Amino acid sequence: MVEEYGGTFVMKENEIWMIHGSQYKEMTKELLKSAGLEQRIPDKNTRIGIKPNLVSPSEASYGATTHPEIVAGIIEYLQEHGFGQLVMMEGSWVGDQTSESAEICGYNQLSELYGVPFVDAQKEPFHSYDCAGMELQICDCVRSVDFLINVPVLKGHCQTKITCALKNMKGLIPNKEKRHFHSMGLHKPIAHLGVGIHQDFIVVDNICGDLDFEDGGNPVTMNRIWAAADPVLCDAYVCHLLHYEKEEVPYIGMAEALGVGCGDWRKAIIRTCNAEAEKAVIPRKRKIVELKDAVEEVESCSACYGYLIPALDRLNQKGLLNQLDTKICIGQGYRSKTGVLGIGHCTREFQHYLGGCPPTEEQIYQFLKMYIQNKGTPEHV
Repeated sequence: MVEEYGGTFVMKENEIWMIHGSQYKEMTKELLKSAGLEQRIPDKNTRIGIKPNLVSPSEASYGATTHPEIVAGIIEYLQEHGFGQLVMMEGSWVGDQTSESAEICGYNQLSELYGVPFVDAQKEPFHSYDCAGMELQICDCVRSVDFLINVPVLKGHCQTKITCALKNMKGLIPNKEKRHFHSMGLHKPIAHLGVGIHQDFIVVDNICGDLDFEDGGNPVTMNRIWAAADPVLCDAYVCHLLHYEKEEVPYIGMAEALGVGCGDWRKAIIRTCNAEAEKAVIPRKRKIVELKDAVEEVESCSACYGYLIPALDRLNQKGLLNQLDTKICIGQGYRSKTGVLGIGHCTREFQHYLGGCPPTEEQIYQFLKMYIQNKGTPEHV
């Protein structure tokens, strides 16, 4: 069932351990004990990095960011087992400041309470590395640790359908490289980043992620936390749970081909620490599939696109989206090009466009609402 190592149990590479409940900090500590995290870390002087998902300044209950209770559980477990060189690290998406996310999401409080520094990757120096034939810029903070614990949120994504273990590493590259990722189509650089940043242990926040939008707003309560060792297998299993085929999320197969991990979810052995009180039902239908038909997207950044889709959802709920008379263009691919209706600074040559890098969801909603109701009146906002 589990591999015995040094007189204790250690999770195998092809295992995923799960625990259910609502006491998130204590659940996390019990999960780490069951998975044998202590035995996976070389020694007590190991420099350990903890990487949550703080994509934007929104509380975890909104469905976008890692619950601070999980990270608190990780820190307490490590400190109680004699590991003292700990650091939290993250960089929010382009358009939001990590410092604001850390405050609103409760990570400044964690830092003060446990004496664990929080590093803002947006402000970190970085260097270029050869990641299996692709040159990528990676922040120094993650390259300076010996053991990396990734703490992603299981959720949907407007562009890649899912986001979990592999894509969460994107928070450890500089903002200009994040933009570059989108110009390269996201999937290939995400896969190669899996070579450049090795994940030693994964704790998945599967408490209430938004299964449609990476920025949250539609949380689906599932109240479980995972432990895994293989980021590719972890993400492949996420695809299975969310009713996607692996081929629909290309970076999984690409990462597998690069040797980052196993992309066949059928090879995952699922272990549970306790019984699930009520089986979570994951809907098959995704809002993003319906809403993206209104958009012509070329190399758009996550924040810009991530704010557009929820705005379209609001318009759809108001019965306005079906009145739109043209496609909405968005992305770096529209720089210096002309068109009718655009969102973001990259579409500034369009007849009707909303500036900003990125504009907020509310700004996009109000702009498009005015455009629809006035049949194209707002030209430049």
